Amino acid sequence: MIDSPRLDLLIAKHGRTLVFALVAVGVLSFAATGWVLATPETTTTTEAVGEEGVTSDVSTSAVVVEDGLWEEGTRLEDSAVYMYDATPELTFEPRTTVPGDEGEVTHELEVEYEASRDGRVFWNDTDTVLEEDASVEDGVARSEATVDVAEVRNRTGELESRLDGVGSVDVSLAFSVSYDDGTYSGDLTDSTALELTGDAYWLEESLSDDDTYPQTVEREVTESPNPLVVGGLSLLGTLALAGAAFVNSRSSIDVERARRAVHERRYDEWISRGSIPMWIGDHHVSLDTLEDVVDVAIDTNERVVHDRQRGLFAVVTDGVVYYYSDRGRWEETAWPDMTLEGAGTSAGAGDVDAESDANRSAGGEQTLEDRFGTDDGDEPEIHGFSADDE
Repeated sequence: MIDSPRLDLLIAKHGRTLVFALVAVGVLSFAATGWVLATPETTTTTEAVGEEGVTSDVSTSAVVVEDGLWEEGTRLEDSAVYMYDATPELTFEPRTTVPGDEGEVTHELEVEYEASRDGRVFWNDTDTVLEEDASVEDGVARSEATVDVAEVRNRTGELESRLDGVGSVDVSLAFSVSYDDGTYSGDLTDSTALELTGDAYWLEESLSDDDTYPQTVEREVTESPNPLVVGGLSLLGTLALAGAAFVNSRSSIDVERARRAVHERRYDEWISRGSIPMWIGDHHVSLDTLEDVVDVAIDTNERVVHDRQRGLFAVVTDGVVYYYSDRGRWEETAWPDMTLEGAGTSAGAGDVDAESDANRSAGGEQTLEDRFGTDDGDEPEIHGFSADDE
């Protein structure tokens, strides 16, 4: 059990309000816990489910013009080597595939001449052999261009003659594509060297390029409830309801009793427990609060004596008793919780006469003689205290 006079006083003064507040907090906490569990957070994520792409490549072909290694009219496609005398012209066929059925595609093919020395280019020239806006059918755009490789060889020879001893001449093919199908747009490029010898020619590598685009979908992902939030709300609700039950169990605490307990705890260093004889002191001064009694003790450098049986706090100094009791006047604290009705005798006390009863019934003040049945001038006989007690 919690021993806290301040808590008891708080409960005594505001117990009902505290119970309602704690119950409300507990109910709201458990309701919030249920709401968190029933309505988890959702987030939208983008997830890749595949990919789409734009691809472009260039195929080559040539028709044999005279019998030799091949019969005249034979069509060579993507051959590793072409012969000048058999296939002087080379046809390029760019082919671009886009995801959509429609779009805009532009093919461009150029023959590039470069003169270099020690790996550094000091001259270049370009011949455009293809620049065409190709139509897209079923997602495919096609173009075609033919290059007279014999002419390319002749020009290369002229350049090499003029630059003999100065630098070397290289020939290459540059391929580029621009596309826009409404969904994707971009450019593709590639190049390769055109190797020329005395009798044959070939492309060092095939021309091709591609762009890849991931296909994504948005999905709603349900997040698991935060265990810290759920646990915290549940704990708060449990503690709040437990606190409400605790406060309700102590709701019968008397406010004045709780306030006195607070004062007792506060002034504990000035209070000693003991027994106070009723006849002690020449004068008895009733004070309003325990704090007043403690103030007297502090001012007179005395201690407060707490007589639990009489419910009395008192300071005795110079024959004067300064006291406080929630039972009333000094005489009314003589015997604790004494019930005279139905009792023929009580320890050391005579019967209360009818006149005293009448006085009490009439609201008159009860005297010691009335209470203990003594005659005028006689010393009251009180059992339980002796001269030694003083």
